[in-house]
Amino acid sequence: MIIAKTITETREHIARARTAGKSIGLVPTMGALHDGHLSLIRSCRTQCDYSVVSIFVNPTQFGPNEDCDRYPRTFDADSAACEKLGVDLIFAPDTIEMYPQQNLTWVNPDKLGDHLCGASRPGFFRGVCTVVSKLFHIIQPDVAYFGRKDAQQLAVIRRMVADLNLPVEIRPIDTVREPDGLALSSRNAYLTPEQRTQAPCLFQALTLARDLITAGQNNPDIVIQAVKKHIQKQPDTKIDYISIVDNDLMQPVSTIDSPVTIALAVHLGPARLIDNIIVDPNQKIP
Repeated sequence: MIIAKTITETREHIARARTAGKSIGLVPTMGALHDGHLSLIRSCRTQCDYSVVSIFVNPTQFGPNEDCDRYPRTFDADSAACEKLGVDLIFAPDTIEMYPQQNLTWVNPDKLGDHLCGASRPGFFRGVCTVVSKLFHIIQPDVAYFGRKDAQQLAVIRRMVADLNLPVEIRPIDTVREPDGLALSSRNAYLTPEQRTQAPCLFQALTLARDLITAGQNNPDIVIQAVKKHIQKQPDTKIDYISIVDNDLMQPVSTIDSPVTIALAVHLGPARLIDNIIVDPNQKIP
């Protein structure tokens, strides 16, 4: 396995793989790899000839009071996990390599990024789109892999690729969960043992919402209130948002009459956790 720190070196290795006729797969990450990331990497390894994992904590997607400085950095463990899975190349640049001068050009997702996570994290999706666009231009993958847990991010990246005619296929991979339903996230490491016992309330609330909708409830406000009530039973939770949106532009719906995404973000102690599920109201409970 190759660990490349520079864009020039990375492009050289990619060019050799491309010349050999290999398809290139990319898994963009910020490191602190968990089983969710590893599921993306396994898919990349089995579906592409040459697998690349980027590990870069991107400062432009963090706000001034967010956790960029304390975001978990576990490069030795991450690289060992990648090597065990047979990754061909890790691209691990530092900030100066990715942003050698003041960035004056940005990729902004417009209305797709101005609500849900974008409402409470101004500039977040501008930073995400910009760094992912840079990664796509550096690595030029045939396929890139993203988790469904970050539903809005997935929608934003898909639209960016379509609008900018980028020659890369986006393949989503299902959310990986703990046995109690908690979606895997690098930020789960912030939870105290007591908070960890409260964290499954997010998926429980989403399951409750699914059951209400498939039983015939089509009023999003009623479903949201039920989700809110369930989460607020846990003392350490602070709700950022709960929203029911369409699956394309991620805009709130007034009636649940077609497949929707139920998305939420909840602060639990020092951790901001997000989760979502897709629900089809036409799939009724028997």
